[in-house]
Amino acid sequence: MLSRQPLIYGMEKIWIVDDEPSRRYPIYTRGNIGEVFPVVVSPLSWSLYGPAAELGWRDAFRDYGIYVDGDFGPQPTGIVGCFGGYGYLNISYVRVFAVRTPGLAVDDVDRMFFGESDAPPYQPKPGDKNLKASLRIARTLVKTLGTKSLPELEDDKRRVATYLAGRPPVDSAPDDALIASTVDFAGLFRHLFARHIMVTYMAFAARGLLAQICDQKLGDVALANKLLAGIGSVESAAPSFAMWELSRLPGGSAEFDADFERFLDEYGCRGPNEWEGSSETWGTKPGLALAAISCMRMASQENSPHAQQDRLAAKREQAVDDARRRLSRATRFQFDKALRASTVLSQGRERSKTTIVKAIHGNRLLQRELARRARDRGGPEALADMWLLTPDELPRYVESPAAFLSTIDARRERRQWLDSLVPPFVFEGTMPPPETWERRDAPSEVAKQGASLTGIAGCPGVARGRARVVLDPLDPRGLAPGDVLVAPITDPAWTPLFVPAGAVVVDVGAEMSHAIIVARELGIPAVVSVTGATRNIPDGALLEVDGDHGVVTVLEA
Repeated sequence: MLSRQPLIYGMEKIWIVDDEPSRRYPIYTRGNIGEVFPVVVSPLSWSLYGPAAELGWRDAFRDYGIYVDGDFGPQPTGIVGCFGGYGYLNISYVRVFAVRTPGLAVDDVDRMFFGESDAPPYQPKPGDKNLKASLRIARTLVKTLGTKSLPELEDDKRRVATYLAGRPPVDSAPDDALIASTVDFAGLFRHLFARHIMVTYMAFAARGLLAQICDQKLGDVALANKLLAGIGSVESAAPSFAMWELSRLPGGSAEFDADFERFLDEYGCRGPNEWEGSSETWGTKPGLALAAISCMRMASQENSPHAQQDRLAAKREQAVDDARRRLSRATRFQFDKALRASTVLSQGRERSKTTIVKAIHGNRLLQRELARRARDRGGPEALADMWLLTPDELPRYVESPAAFLSTIDARRERRQWLDSLVPPFVFEGTMPPPETWERRDAPSEVAKQGASLTGIAGCPGVARGRARVVLDPLDPRGLAPGDVLVAPITDPAWTPLFVPAGAVVVDVGAEMSHAIIVARELGIPAVVSVTGATRNIPDGALLEVDGDHGVVTVLEA
């Protein structure tokens, strides 16, 4: 028997930490946030990070000029929210960003952030337009195009280093000190997340202008992707380069062991679902990283990410030269500024995300120590079970874990049930009851020979290979060099699988999604937002992936 949930809008919550959806901005999407929280969120993680993310997003929007004090009134959440146990973004409010930004259309925002979806069309409402906000945004846009560097991101790195050095000693600190540090982390997270959102929207604006010039002045809307391929210094791709070097060393050798230890020191914070505190990372479970390295060992030197990047960079430089020659002097000036800003801000977006992940990992290690202590006092064997509790329950649990065993059992059962279902990609007003959601194991129509599936063009290039449908980055199912990786959604734990792949196809995603950014850095043709790809494309089918035009063709089923 599942435990009853609290009420929201007079109805029972689906999950213990579900939020109240906005009535003024009622449309929510899994787009974009699904990369950060791909599965049901834990009560502990969402309670710590969800409200802080909301406040950080509002801070960033105030700095950008978008946010108006009356937008949400006293409602504590609105831009982000947990509904049915899954993280969602408020597409209605992000569309207001488009409405208030000079020269920007709602369709641009939908495509850039959310990819292909069946979201209801935009319906104008009083208050969406705001002249003061538009003027503030215009000033931010001018500042954005002047971006040459982002020293504030280096400041944040130092801030996180100070935080990590100043944490209570894990082995000897009393319970209450570890709990207090865990809860207090929300303040640092808010600051870091605000910076990440600010850089993200600046990157969006710069890339938008670049794409506009490519489309209107050069007649090639896909050119923007080529101009941002192989730019270097993309921190979310850095682990793949390091893993590649490790894959060239004999496993078990002294050199490999030493280099692997250095790898864990630098990248141990990364792993599947890395924003979720209960998840294992490469640092807490090194076998996850070793499995990815083993997958790379099968690849030939042609798959080297260094060589791929060099080839892509050469093509990018040639594309830049060709574009500049075709532009007038005045437009070339705009083009140069938009390209430079897009490059710096694209790199900065991934850098700010990496800084957040390192900070989260520092907090995760404190939480894992609390979970270990609770286990020693009669708590559940699985450390991750502690994250099924809320921060208010945490002190009592650590002291007397046996009293919470039935609560944990009930929440685990409910989470497993929700995990077995596919939440709506978009909903309006109120989350539909889970009984109406599609099951993950439901049969689907298989694409036949000759079928073409369309999505959003990611990294340029055309590749052919056998489809390898992978649902879990920890189980690559025999992904061989040259295969087409077909994935539901990607986070950095998937990145090492990109290296041996000939191309990447992803169910969901958008033009600023992780899959596209990393594919561009590694030089792998990619198409995202191919709805139902993992369910419709037969494993082993021969595919052609056109990363220039966003088309996946089944050549042989």
